[in-house]
Amino acid sequence: MLDNLEEIEYNGLLNKIKEVRVDGYVIMQICATKIDESYEVLYSFGKDYDVRHVKITIEPGTHIPSITDIFPAAYLYENEMHDLFGIEIDGINHDYKGGLYRTAVETPFA
Repeated sequence: MLDNLEEIEYNGLLNKIKEVRVDGYVIMQICATKIDESYEVLYSFGKDYDVRHVKITIEPGTHIPSITDIFPAAYLYENEMHDLFGIEIDGINHDYKGGLYRTAVETPFA
């Protein structure tokens, strides 16, 4: 189990990410995994030697908002989640529209 893990509803994501930014954290990574018929998306942030994690669980077809207006570097992670898992992310700055990765199978981890 992760220390400093906060599970939230996906519709509260932008408010939570803004709070993390105001608290002085920077983005470390975003990852996704498929659990049964849902997806877990884990956002990790760091400040000095402290790490915070925010997790959302979504159903396939759920659109989540991009956090690239808050953390511009998130565009790579968000494009990756879209390309590999088929997770719909609205408003990505630098949206590669499914072209970040070339894979033999479309959305191989979906």
